[in-house]
Amino acid sequence: MRSMRIAQVSPLYESVPPKYYGGTERVVSYLTEELVRQGHEVTLFASADSTTRARLIPPCRVSLRLQKECIDQLAHHIVMLELVAKHALDFDVIHFHIDYLHFPLSRRQSIPHLTTLHGRLDIPDLVPLYREFAEMPVVSISTAQRVPLPWANWLATVHHGLPKELYRFHPAPGKYLLFLGRISPEKRIDRAIEIARRIAMPLKIAAKVDNVDRQYFKQIIEPLLTLPGIEYVGEVGDGEKDELLGNAYALVFPIDWPEPFGLVMIEAMACGTPVIAYRQGSVAEVLDDGVTGFIVDGLDDAVRAVERVKELDRRHCRQVFEERFAVARMAREYLVLYERLLDNRSATNVTLHVASG
Repeated sequence: MRSMRIAQVSPLYESVPPKYYGGTERVVSYLTEELVRQGHEVTLFASADSTTRARLIPPCRVSLRLQKECIDQLAHHIVMLELVAKHALDFDVIHFHIDYLHFPLSRRQSIPHLTTLHGRLDIPDLVPLYREFAEMPVVSISTAQRVPLPWANWLATVHHGLPKELYRFHPAPGKYLLFLGRISPEKRIDRAIEIARRIAMPLKIAAKVDNVDRQYFKQIIEPLLTLPGIEYVGEVGDGEKDELLGNAYALVFPIDWPEPFGLVMIEAMACGTPVIAYRQGSVAEVLDDGVTGFIVDGLDDAVRAVERVKELDRRHCRQVFEERFAVARMAREYLVLYERLLDNRSATNVTLHVASG
């Protein structure tokens, strides 16, 4: 495969990789570093507090969530789009991770590009936008993510991947359940607490609270944190995640929304920790029911699943992670897409040349 000049354009809300929580920026980091490792010339557009072996072009000095004085986050992304446009001729392909912000710009440029959509798409406002920009090449992170927009210009589905060395395999199960992620209504931490209460097992909660969810946390969740056996750890970074995930009996993923992927599920698998997840969104694509965890349909089902975790082989969880969710596989699939875009442009240029001749 030819060496390529590749731009990765990240959201600016978190650094790449994030210091704490941040799924999209974390995936951008894994992909960027793997492409560099494979010998490609990669440029990363991300906040200046990012850490990378790629060439870094920063539109802002620090990730926006850490900028207390930042009021208009969109302004910094517009600056980034201008920087991408100025450097566009330096690249063979531009890989965007910022949803649809660049669509008007990309429509007017000739550089091959694609966009990985990392978020939920079941929002009515998105329909006229994606209808207008129907030619934009997009990538889903699960087949389930496509359901609201099946007619979009989907190039492929590419599941996320992690570096194999990022998390250690932990062969022995711990004695607590774990909720890891973000506290918000759709993540249903209240369900996790009720599962732990019914099974009489300790629950550790490692999660951040966004400003938009602060009232929900105060009114609904915070009173539950005083229940026996419930420990709120707060937001954690990569160093702490290995121990928390690896020493857990099981990860509880009781979502109530169309989850586009769920990175924490494969982080748990990497440690050998089984996952108990509600049947929503991408869950059935990521988990092998009865192998790497259990897919459940309610509280009673979830409680029974906790009781059955002892039937699962933690070593097999790790094996499935290495086979299906390693970063090398993710990078390889994206490189195939980059090649396809470059080949399509070459074919178009040949056609135009013949026609004009």
